[in-house]
Amino acid sequence: QTYAPKLILLDISDISCIRDVAKEILSCYGCVDVLINNASMKVKGAVQSISLELDKKIMDANYFGPITLTKAILPNMISRRTGQIVLINSIQGKIGIPFRAAYAASKHAAVGFFDCLRAEMEEFGISVSTVNPTFICSYHRQPAPGNWEASIWK
Repeated sequence: QTYAPKLILLDISDISCIRDVAKEILSCYGCVDVLINNASMKVKGAVQSISLELDKKIMDANYFGPITLTKAILPNMISRRTGQIVLINSIQGKIGIPFRAAYAASKHAAVGFFDCLRAEMEEFGISVSTVNPTFICSYHRQPAPGNWEASIWK
């Protein structure tokens, strides 16, 4: 069966709305065959210059967002005993580089979660993959002075 595409906006760093979006998707289509977690945020700066607030925002977008969405879709896949989950991550999930501590930490955490998930989902016939590309060009906004949120790479 062919379905008309439906655009559903989601800020992956806003954890509070992810479950409702997943419910909307499942109610519209009945199931998700392939879930590709591809959203990401990054910031460049020395550890001492990045606020804890920004560290948490990066962790929400790159770790808690994808796992929250995955956990919301997972019961449907398990009940059907089929599905594919993909995490588009980063090489920085394997190695850290200077001035990317929050980003690398969030990507390491995601790799750990999805590696464990892969092992757990094997018995249900659900494939879990992580892709860790090297450096890519991302959309970037030039920051206004004192505006940390504008310095985020999305």
